[in-house]
Amino acid sequence: MRGTRIPRQAHEERHFTATATVRDIVIGMSDGLTVPFALAAGISGAIAVSHVIVTAGVAELAAGGISMGLGGYLAARTDFEHYGSERTREFAEIDDVPRDEAREVFKIFHGYGLSDQDAERVTTAITSDKRRWVDFMMRFELQLDKPDKKRAPVSALTIGGAYVAGGIVPLLPYMLVQNATLALYYSAGFTLLALFLFGALKGKLTGLAWVRSALQTVAIGGIAAGVAFAIARLVNGH
Repeated sequence: MRGTRIPRQAHEERHFTATATVRDIVIGMSDGLTVPFALAAGISGAIAVSHVIVTAGVAELAAGGISMGLGGYLAARTDFEHYGSERTREFAEIDDVPRDEAREVFKIFHGYGLSDQDAERVTTAITSDKRRWVDFMMRFELQLDKPDKKRAPVSALTIGGAYVAGGIVPLLPYMLVQNATLALYYSAGFTLLALFLFGALKGKLTGLAWVRSALQTVAIGGIAAGVAFAIARLVNGH
C-alpha cells in the first residue's frame, strides 16, 4: 500500500487458543477445591479423628474424579457426534435445496457489509465446491467448530485429574493434623489460598487481569464452599 512502511520484523500475534483445556481444568479444579472441603468440614464436627475424615475424603475424591471425568468424556463425545450429524444434514440440504442454501451464504456475506455484486461473486466461489460450502455453513451459519476426535479421553483425564489435584488441597491438613477442628481451619485457609492462586493463573493464561480473576475465583469458590459447608453442618445437626 502506498505510503505505508513495511516493518523489518514481522508482527508476531499472540493469542491463547487452549480454551477447551482451560475450561476442563477450571471445571475439575473448582469442584475439587470445594466439594471435598465441604465434605470434610461437614463431618469434622461429628468425627473428631482426622484419619476417618481423610478416608471419607479420599473415597469421595476417587468417586468424584471418575464421575467428573466420565461427564467430560460424554460431553466431548456429544459435541463430536452433534457436529457430525449437523454436517451430514448440511450436505443433504445442499443437495435438496441448493438455491436456498446459496441464498443463506449470500445473506451472510451481505451482512458483513459486502455489496450485492461482491457478495454474489464470493458466494459463487464458495458454492463451487460442495465440501468447502459445507465447511462454510458449519462455521458461519451454525457457529460450530469441528471438534477434535481425540478430545473425549483427553477431556476426561483433564477434568478428573484436575478434580483430584484440587481435592487434595483441602484434605491435606487432615492428613497432617490429628485434631479435626484445627485441621478444619487450616483446610479453609489452604482452600482459599489455592482458589486465589488458581484464579490468578487462569487470568494469566486467558489474558485477563490476574488480580480480578483471582478475586472472582475466591469469591465464587468461597461462596460455593460456604454454602456446601453450611448444608453439610445442617444435615449433621451442628
